[in-house]
Amino acid sequence: MDSYLSLTIVVAYFGLLMLISWFTSRNSDNFSFFNANQSSPWYLVAYGMLGATLSGVTFISVPAEVGNSSFSYLQFVLGNLVGYWLVAFLLLPFYYRLKLISIYSFLEDRMGMFSQKTASFFFLISKLIGAAFRLYLVAVVLQYAFFNSFGVPFWLNVCITVVLIWVYTYRAGIKTIVWTDTLQTTFLVLAVILTIVALSRLNSGSAAGGVFEQVFNSDLSQVFFWEWRSPNFFWKQFLAGIFMTLAINGMDQDIMQKNLTCKSKREAQKNMLVFSVLFVFVVILFMSLGGMLYQYAEQAGIDVAGAGDDLYPIIALNYLGGGVAIAFLLGITAASFSSADSALTSMTTSFSVDFLHMDQEQNSSKMKYRKWIHLGFSALLVLVIVVFHIINDENVVIALFKAASYTYGPILGLFVFAILFRRTVKDRLVPWLAVAAPVLTFLISSFSKQLFNGYEFGFELLILNGLLMLIGLFMISKRAE
Repeated sequence: MDSYLSLTIVVAYFGLLMLISWFTSRNSDNFSFFNANQSSPWYLVAYGMLGATLSGVTFISVPAEVGNSSFSYLQFVLGNLVGYWLVAFLLLPFYYRLKLISIYSFLEDRMGMFSQKTASFFFLISKLIGAAFRLYLVAVVLQYAFFNSFGVPFWLNVCITVVLIWVYTYRAGIKTIVWTDTLQTTFLVLAVILTIVALSRLNSGSAAGGVFEQVFNSDLSQVFFWEWRSPNFFWKQFLAGIFMTLAINGMDQDIMQKNLTCKSKREAQKNMLVFSVLFVFVVILFMSLGGMLYQYAEQAGIDVAGAGDDLYPIIALNYLGGGVAIAFLLGITAASFSSADSALTSMTTSFSVDFLHMDQEQNSSKMKYRKWIHLGFSALLVLVIVVFHIINDENVVIALFKAASYTYGPILGLFVFAILFRRTVKDRLVPWLAVAAPVLTFLISSFSKQLFNGYEFGFELLILNGLLMLIGLFMISKRAE
């Protein structure tokens, strides 16, 4: 694909985002940035959340992972579905009743200042790492698509990408993102559909249905695994999917901030239920695409052994024609921008509210501080991506969820304890406990084969981490008077 054409496409796409930003940021204030003044249509949020939740990780890594573990990821996604329903009926009513801007404010009222700031700090670390992993994917693709041709180094590529995101989000934050997510989800899904159609035509002119049937009849389509010591064991994946959703969605400022922009609790619940069904359907589409890419590579004699996350970019940009290459470039850019822009906004919101209490007053000086905080997190994001580029040596999707398992565990334990149990904790000890739980989780996971007769931990590390945090909270608490 021509480098100048690729650059023109990305510039035009960014122009669209800037146009949306201009319309949505008029008369904006801090509350527009934090919760869009609770005026977002629920169906718009539901559709737009697909792009932010799927991100560049799903776009690139899920199709590639089919070659390693078949369709086993669907077991995890089915757990996600149950988790989304639990968020809709258990957590959203709770957040709306308390009228929260940052969901971690609840922990200060219930347990104390140290507990709130601990949860917010671990969220910031989690989101910074997760956003860096996701945005790293699009930076690699853009480097391959045109930055290499112009002699632009990777670090400058990352700086340009993050600056573009900062420019269209710094004024209205979540109010802008609710609308830009809609555009970005459309490009993401369209890219997958066009790729599937192109692969179907190359497969002796077969219809898409026929190609899907070939994938589902192959060894790549195995969904359920019942060997209990395997990382792909059904119950491990399913339960991990439930708890991962509760933690990285229901107890995550990023996703909940979008839900809390809806006009009412009922509309937020409708958003979550509709989104959860769409999410499962789109992930199945991505896994099917992965199977089709591997089958096409085999039939065309393309060597993809060891390609990993490069599988989809290699085939889409070089073998499926200019239309698919353009759609892929827009899709991966949209997916990663959608994830990174909301991450920057939610990190800014969490720090502004949980550490500086900006939700308690509205004036121009507070607005200025919020803009500097937004800029600071943008700079941190650039730094983490560049470091990750230097040291990364494993599949991005696995690395992302490993990181989330360790950093979201303390948040899960804190919320479960605060919601379900009426006990008073020694608040000053909570930060130390939040560090000890992930460390102990890591040690148990490292020696799990020796300790548990060959058992290997997978995504369920989050459950173990949260459980250790919960036990620790009981140990430093007493029955409330």
